[in-house]
Amino acid sequence: MSTSDELAQIAKTLSGAYATKQAVLPPIETSPGLTIDDAYTIQMHQIKARVDGGAVVKGYKVGLTSQAMQDQLGVHQPDFGHLMDDMFHLERMPIESSNYLQPKVEPEIAFVMGKELTGPGVNVAEAMRAVDFVVPSLELIDSRVKDWKITIVDTIADNASSAGVILGSQPSLLRKVDLTNVRCSLVMDNQPIASGVGSAVLGSPINALVWLVNTLGARGISFQPGDVILPGSITASQPVRAGSLAFAEFDGLGSVTAVFA
Repeated sequence: MSTSDELAQIAKTLSGAYATKQAVLPPIETSPGLTIDDAYTIQMHQIKARVDGGAVVKGYKVGLTSQAMQDQLGVHQPDFGHLMDDMFHLERMPIESSNYLQPKVEPEIAFVMGKELTGPGVNVAEAMRAVDFVVPSLELIDSRVKDWKITIVDTIADNASSAGVILGSQPSLLRKVDLTNVRCSLVMDNQPIASGVGSAVLGSPINALVWLVNTLGARGISFQPGDVILPGSITASQPVRAGSLAFAEFDGLGSVTAVFA
């Protein structure tokens, strides 16, 4: 277990990466004893600093929901991060790619909450009743860790690699969507690049929602009406650069487009 001063310093180092436009060494490399709990403490140091500076938490994301990613990092659980108000971008409006270090996009079925929901102990039925609607989305992920050389500790400390959210404009009622079998196709610069189905996300995106509300509930955090929840990517993430255009189409749900300046 690292000291509180060490954890606070790691948080400052990560926060400074965007200011300097320089990715940093993995926290686990500079502080080999870091635990997952330490990593969440580092994440919360940064979130508190941002909230103290006027930012607002607008939702949460689940990461490491695919078996392939869990195997890659040698873990058997997802992780979570916070979505802040300035992370949301309008569909088809240019996103300044130079604001990021190593950006990638991931297609996800976003949940928008209609009711307050508090874990632990929430089951699938209760979670579904609290959802207002779902909408196609692209998550913009980024790593402040050099060359994306991350362990689960590193990505958690880095707010689960959260960087941005682009929501589509076509909402759908949850009861009309087969989350497990929704197929998604990701097109980059007019070239089909990846595809997958909803079952790639912990068997179903709703399972990720349930995991998250119960995990956050144990930490004293509830979902609020209007919160956006990103449950995890249906396909492998794809890098973006200046001039990239990302288009994700979800069968029965519509599509979402992100443009990078």
